[in-house]
Formats: sequence, C-alpha cells, structure tokens
Amino acid sequence: MAFKQYIDSNPGLKKLVHWLLIPKDEARPRRWVSWFVNPFVHRKHRSAVIRSSARMDVLPFKQFTLGSKSVIESYCVINNGVGDVFIGDHCTIGISSVVIGPVHIGSDVIMAQHVTVSGLNHVYEDVHTPIHRQPVTTAPIVIEDECWIGANAVITAGVTIGRHSVVAGGSVVTKNVPPYSVVGGNPARLLKQYDAATQQWVRAPKA
Repeated sequence: MAFKQYIDSNPGLKKLVHWLLIPKDEARPRRWVSWFVNPFVHRKHRSAVIRSSARMDVLPFKQFTLGSKSVIESYCVINNGVGDVFIGDHCTIGISSVVIGPVHIGSDVIMAQHVTVSGLNHVYEDVHTPIHRQPVTTAPIVIEDECWIGANAVITAGVTIGRHSVVAGGSVVTKNVPPYSVVGGNPARLLKQYDAATQQWVRAPKA
C-alpha cells in the first residue's frame, strides 16, 4: 500500500498529518512545508518566476508544476489543495489571478489580470448545514496551448478551453470552448471561429 493510501485509510493519522501541513481552517501551508518540503516535491523550472507577493497555497499531497519561462505575477493565488495544478512553458498568470485545482494549463497561455480559474465547487443542498461545512466537488479545467484569457474572466469547473482560443475580458465561461475560437459574455457564447479553408476569423451567427 502506498504511503498516501495508508494515511488516507487511517482517519486519525490523516487528521494529524493535515494539521502538521496546514493550520486548522486555513488553506495556506505552514512555512516549514513551503520552505523545506514543496521545493523537493513540486517541479518548478529554474527559469520560471514566482513573484514574492504571490500566495502559493500548494501542498505536497497534490501535484504542482511550473514550466520554463513561465511567470506567476504579483498577488496571485495558486491552490492545489483539492486538485493538481499544472502550468506549462512560456505562460503568464496575470496580476491578482486565482488558480484553484484541478487545473491543467498548456504552454504559451496568456492570462490577464484578475482572472479566476477554479476546478472546485461547494455543495449547498443541505439547507440545515452552513455551506462552508459541506463537502466540495471538483471537475478538471483544461486550458490548451496558445490561449489568451482576458482580464476579470471566470472559468468554471469542468470546462476545456480549446487551443489558440480567446476568452474576452469579463466573461464567465461555463461550457467548453472549441479550438481556434473567440468567446465572450456572461455566460460566454461563441463570437468568432477560425475557418481553415478561408484562413480567416469568421463571426459566429447570432443565436
């Protein structure tokens, strides 16, 4: 049995390990985890940059990778507490953006300021229990290579953004985006799509 499975199968031990890694009711790992554990567990390319003001809520029991020449800008929050976070090469995670796993970001992705990408949702069905005490659900978000995510956009759990697509600023993306597309609005809808036959970006017909 793997070490993680052994811990998961022992509730008392799991609770103790969790307390050692994270203070109660918090998401940020203890400093000793950030300093002495995560650098040896997670893969950050030597040319990647994480600004000093970024909040890295990453823990050793889930994966986190940051590819070459990628930058996590100031005041961002990256959280892998409930799902892995993979960020490819030559990516920019813009100022004050939030990435909560499970999230897989390809290479050459531009993310502007104040973008929220969250693979997590809260359960709320039990009206007799506060929502923050109910379980969470997760569904992976995938942002494929060469995408541009505009400022203040929100990408919800379970969504895939296809290769070389654009999400307009302020959009709320609740459905998959085809490759080589432009979407915008709340909820986001298809605005343009690249036509390989004519080699032009073509406006989508109005619904």
